[in-house]
Amino acid sequence: MNDDDPVLDDPVGQSLGGRHAPLARRLGRAATYAAGVATFSAVPERPDAADWADLARLLGPGGFADMFSCPAVPPPDWEPVFRLAGRQLIWPGTGAPDLGTAAESGSTVVELGAGSVPEMLDLVARTEPGPFWPRTHELGTYLGIRADGVLVAMAGERLRPPGWTEISAVCTAPQARGQGHAARLVGTLVARILARGDRPFLHAAEANTGALALYERLGFKTRRQVTFQGFRTP
Repeated sequence: MNDDDPVLDDPVGQSLGGRHAPLARRLGRAATYAAGVATFSAVPERPDAADWADLARLLGPGGFADMFSCPAVPPPDWEPVFRLAGRQLIWPGTGAPDLGTAAESGSTVVELGAGSVPEMLDLVARTEPGPFWPRTHELGTYLGIRADGVLVAMAGERLRPPGWTEISAVCTAPQARGQGHAARLVGTLVARILARGDRPFLHAAEANTGALALYERLGFKTRRQVTFQGFRTP
C-alpha cells in the first residue's frame, strides 16, 4: 500500500488527464475543468511560458485559475487571488471507519443528483465548505441527509487521480450540527470508495481545526502539508 503515491502530488492534473478527461478542457499541456464543474486548473510539473499562455487562453482574459496545490508559480502579470495553508490526508487502511452512534442516528443517507443542485448550492452558500458550482456534482457521487425534507448535510467525491477518490464538500447546516451527520456521510463514502477498489483522500485548510479533528477521529492520516493558491489571468 503506497502512501507516497506520486499521483497525489498533482491530483488535479492526474484527474483531468484520467477519469475526469470527459469534463476537461485542454490546450497544449494545460488543462482546466469545463465551465460550471470546477475552476481547478493544471499545468505540467515544470511549466514553461507556453504552458501558462495556453492556460490563459483556456480561461480567457481575467479568468480565474484555481491552481489547488500546484507548486509552480505563474508569470508575474497573473494577479494573486488567494493563498491558503492546508493539509492532504489519506485513508490508511482497507476497512471502513466505525461510525458508532453516528450510524444509529436514524437519518437516511440519500444520493444527490442534478435535481438536488439548487438545495446543494443553498447549503454550500450557508456553510462555505469550499468551491462548489452548478455542475460540481458531475465529478462523482454526492450524498446528503435531509431533516423534514430539507437538506441539512452533504458530502461527495471530487478529484479522482488513478487509484484514489477525494472526499469533499463536507458540510452541515448550523441547526443540524452535533448529530454525527458529517461523520456518517464521510464514513459512508469511505466504505463505497474502498468497495470499488480506490483509496479515499481529502484536503482541509489548516485553519479548519474542526474538520481536521473529525477526519483524524475517523482514521485519516496526514500525508503532507499543502498550499492552495488561486490567480487571475492578465
